[in-house]
Amino acid sequence: MQTNLVINDNLVEEAFRYSQNISTERELIEIALREYVIHRKPKSIKELKGKIQFREDYDYKLMRETV
Repeated sequence: MQTNLVINDNLVEEAFRYSQNISTERELIEIALREYVIHRKPKSIKELKGKIQFREDYDYKLMRETV
């Protein structure tokens, strides 16, 4: 899809400073959109399996009693 955009030049310059091996605005915007989607996409509970570590003293049964 081809689109014409008016983008804040200062923001684009700052993004280029933080980027590595990106030389075009098109590539910069595509990467930014990809990262945006990755971070905003709802996570499935299955994707979180093995990534959450509970404290040793975590007791979900005790929490149920206090609520």
